[in-house]
Amino acid sequence: MAKDSGVIRIAFLGCGGMMGRHAQRLRELPDVQIVGLCDVSEDVTRAFEAAHLSTFSPAHFTDPAQMFAELKPDAVFIGTPHTQHFAQAQLALAAGCHIFMEKPMVTSLADAYALEKEVTKSGKVFVIGYNTPCSPEFHYVRETIRSGSLGKLELVGGGQAYDSGAHIFNSLCWSVEKEVEEVFAFVDNHGTRVDINSVSSIRFADGVLANITIGGNCPGGGRFMAFVFDNGRIELDGWEATWMNVWQGDKQLKYPPITADMGALSPDHNFVDAILGRAEPKTSVHNGVIQSQLMDAIYESQRTGLPARPKRY
Repeated sequence: MAKDSGVIRIAFLGCGGMMGRHAQRLRELPDVQIVGLCDVSEDVTRAFEAAHLSTFSPAHFTDPAQMFAELKPDAVFIGTPHTQHFAQAQLALAAGCHIFMEKPMVTSLADAYALEKEVTKSGKVFVIGYNTPCSPEFHYVRETIRSGSLGKLELVGGGQAYDSGAHIFNSLCWSVEKEVEEVFAFVDNHGTRVDINSVSSIRFADGVLANITIGGNCPGGGRFMAFVFDNGRIELDGWEATWMNVWQGDKQLKYPPITADMGALSPDHNFVDAILGRAEPKTSVHNGVIQSQLMDAIYESQRTGLPARPKRY
């Protein structure tokens, strides 16, 4: 349930590098007060306050449950290690908080489905900190898919030659808006405990096919994505939406019809506006479920060497 008016009292759970960017955005908003910081030690939280929150006087905690109990914040930004997200989101929902979750939402599909049920029951605003859903460019892509103005979406291809492949996967899942049906993936860890490079062939429930290549140890950018319709295509930067080209049939549109009001300034601005009832959330817990379907299937395909179908819970 959105908050009607007034100042939103926000707590930060996790005070790492990206949380500094969130603090920078939030301190510019008159509707926000950052009331609490929580991390593994007060040395970390006090260093974060000194660097980013000179205009606030937050309380400091090392125990999330204590922070929620004492402060009773309206909302929480969660920017902790990924494996902690699910349990911390449960704590936050039990405390009555709206939630801004850094990506990825959770690290298992079972947790994603369980969290979706809890968020739906709570009625709280829940967004994931992805950039492209707030861009006018990806709004245009998704509305084009929904309306069929370029025909049926047939294929999606893309990849990047840098880190943070989750942004590309989210751009894909958020735009297509369909359940993941089947995945065949090759993954190279380069001798580490985590995936570095991968190639994933994906089939969605409505038959849309996608092929995404992620290079985590490559120099340079390369965030290209292409959405291929039966009467046109859209090419764009799948990580930050800094550029876009549109073809209708074989004719390139010189000025694709996008306007700034299609997007939001940032996920942070959208979260605050959604809590105050001024906007619809650009992302949702279900976006996290679909991305978890994809990631679980990628790792299952890596393990077996065969195509994998995500489980349904």
